[in-house]
Amino acid sequence: MPSVRALRPALLVLLLLVVMSPVAGAAEHPALASARVSYNSGDYDGAIEAAATARLAPEAADAALVVLARAHLERHRRGADPADLAAARQALRAVQASALTDRDRVDLLVALGQSLYLGEMFGAAGELFETALAQGDLLEARDRLLLLDWWATALDREAQTRQAEYRTGLFARIETRMLSEVQLHPESPTANYWLSVAARGLGDVEYAWDTAVAGWIRAGFAEGGARVRADLDRLVTQALIPERARARLPRDQDELVAVYAAEWALLKAQWP
Repeated sequence: MPSVRALRPALLVLLLLVVMSPVAGAAEHPALASARVSYNSGDYDGAIEAAATARLAPEAADAALVVLARAHLERHRRGADPADLAAARQALRAVQASALTDRDRVDLLVALGQSLYLGEMFGAAGELFETALAQGDLLEARDRLLLLDWWATALDREAQTRQAEYRTGLFARIETRMLSEVQLHPESPTANYWLSVAARGLGDVEYAWDTAVAGWIRAGFAEGGARVRADLDRLVTQALIPERARARLPRDQDELVAVYAAEWALLKAQWP
């Protein structure tokens, strides 16, 4: 069965877009502000340099450590240097959470989750991402969607390492959250993709098909809809069509693959 990683080749690029937001309100240490700007622009070397300066100021030290850690994590994902992952963990261990703003505490949780994810501790990473999601009202809508993607991806990766009975519980968690999400935000690209993935993971290929069709249509009205449509198209053509066909009598499978492929092509033509 193709994994989500195989079906979403752009996934790691998308996950790089989870960004820190500058603290609103009172002015902050100039070096810390500079570190945030560098991080958000993708200049992780600059963010590390500025955060190292900011951490020398007591009033900025803990927030600077969070920026420092997240910059090292992103640099690790670019270059796969174990030293960056070790530096991120060292910075995170030094943070005093009580000294952070509420928004920076969310960034701390995200960084902790990312550090576990990159260490392939996917289940524990998912728990930390879920804790951060509980404070999602502190995030911009775009950042919250990307954090939701991190969470679902972590649970999916954990599911791939587990026995069937444990996988079911993980995919059920994804399905429950994404159902709620799509009811509140019908155009959510994250929910429209993961709802179909979760249904497939639970073995309900017909429901996965239905949610993929509905997700394709909803995505046509969403910002970033082209990306989720590309993800859904790979999911349907590489996984759902052959899996739907295999559920039928062997003599019918080749014919059904063609039938289902034609159905999907017709849908895309009707809802371009």
